[in-house]
Amino acid sequence: MDNESFRKHAHSLVDWMADYLQNVEEYPVLPNVKPGDIKKQFSKLPPEQSEQFEAIFADFKQQIVPGMTHWESPNFMAYFPGNKSMPSILGEMLTATLGAQCMIWLTSPAAAELEEQMMEWMKEMLALPKHFTGVIQDTASTATLCAILTAREKASGYKVNEEGFSGAEKYIVYASNQIHSSIDKAVKIAGIGSNNLRKINVDDAFALDPAHLEALIKKDIAEGRKPLCVVSAIGTTSTTAIDPIMAISKICQKYDIWHHVDAAYAGTALVLPEMRWMAEGVELADSLVFNPHKWMFTNFDCTAYYVKDPRALINTFAISPDYLKTSVDDEVKNYRDWGVPLGRRFRALKLWFVIREMGVEGIQEKIRKHIALGQWLKTEIENHPDFELLAPVPLNTVCFRFAPNISEDKLDSLNEEIMNRVNATGKLFFAQTKLNNKFSLRLAFGNTNLEAKHVENAWALIQEKAKEVLASKY
Repeated sequence: MDNESFRKHAHSLVDWMADYLQNVEEYPVLPNVKPGDIKKQFSKLPPEQSEQFEAIFADFKQQIVPGMTHWESPNFMAYFPGNKSMPSILGEMLTATLGAQCMIWLTSPAAAELEEQMMEWMKEMLALPKHFTGVIQDTASTATLCAILTAREKASGYKVNEEGFSGAEKYIVYASNQIHSSIDKAVKIAGIGSNNLRKINVDDAFALDPAHLEALIKKDIAEGRKPLCVVSAIGTTSTTAIDPIMAISKICQKYDIWHHVDAAYAGTALVLPEMRWMAEGVELADSLVFNPHKWMFTNFDCTAYYVKDPRALINTFAISPDYLKTSVDDEVKNYRDWGVPLGRRFRALKLWFVIREMGVEGIQEKIRKHIALGQWLKTEIENHPDFELLAPVPLNTVCFRFAPNISEDKLDSLNEEIMNRVNATGKLFFAQTKLNNKFSLRLAFGNTNLEAKHVENAWALIQEKAKEVLASKY
């Protein structure tokens, strides 16, 4: 492809992209395909000769798009959104064009210094502690792994990195039984072991119980173990429950335990002054993560990871082969030493585009709207005689079930059938969770272009299918 062909084809792609963004809600949210349907359309062998771009693009539209789940659709209400916005997409296009490898300052000075400034901007926007400093990671899973690895190294005097585990460490990590599965994975990767992850009881709002946490810490200390890290949540995955950050922070300070705050989704809501009660006590924590790629309209991947002690983080990950040393290393932040990978994408660029194009007020407006839509559905469910809430709704994720006057043992299958019938229409996609051993319908309202009509239509469709299933099977 020469430059003129690239220009021509790029224009055709952008035209398609703009049309897609404008018309995405006309697509079925979930594709009507079975496993293997897509793959059998592809050639079994790679082409020996060059193919025309027009043919490649035509196959994209005919073979790929019909098999996609449309996360961009305002009718996608299943998982926390993999959000994006038009300025974010444009920023990502430039990132791909520049092709920068942002491992150290010298390899892209503007990338390093823009990343540093974006972390300062977001710290100001979310009113995070001034002593926090941070880095853009790929995902919250990686950031949480970094937190546990840093806690491990700080506790061991940085010996595990050098000598490996002696077998005497007996480290323990704590989190609520509602915490994200990435914590389970992180303790495995960090060598702590799944058996050394304590799951803490939760209260009626599904928030971590500090009394149970402290009781387990005391028990582990008495039995010769070393409490290493507590992971709390500002917004759990199932229900967006808010753990008591202040109480947990004080316990961690009392027993000299690293406190990592997982605010991957709900952290963006701290952009609203009225929601900052969720983070009370975060100034005492050691680290915090939140994902602009979930609810700050910046496309995947873009995770903000903040730490109180950057030296501990750097001591955990720094490595300096001769070929990476530069004359300015003592004057700059070489972000390759702030996490797992050496190679790093220029993620700050799209974030810069989003914050500048939307402005803090524009971001706040959308977050308030999404929270208000969650509260609207909460009220609708509370006022309906045959539906019931299964969890509080502090933000914009609503967990509920259809509970007509039939036996309890039939309600799980009833609600699962409702979900499957709704999703099969292609008009809406939502997911489920289990709360107190009850099958719960779960809707999350965070997509960039979500409006009240989409939530109203979703609620009407769920009620319609609930009546259908009840009449046909029960």
